[in-house]
Amino acid sequence: MKMQELKEIAKQRGVKAGTMKKAELIKTIQRAEGNTDCFAEGKAATCRQDQCLWREDCD
Repeated sequence: MKMQELKEIAKQRGVKAGTMKKAELIKTIQRAEGNTDCFAEGKAATCRQDQCLWREDCD
């Protein structure tokens, strides 16, 4: 996902992107949604969150 798309999602969720890097912004959005902030934690292979917006970019 491109950063511009990510910033739009953040805005929709009430998260101010500022100068956050991609992973930090995604984790902030995850927390704002009430989800575990697990993006880029090396758990993608065992993660069962198939509907996660960030799955494609996660590692």
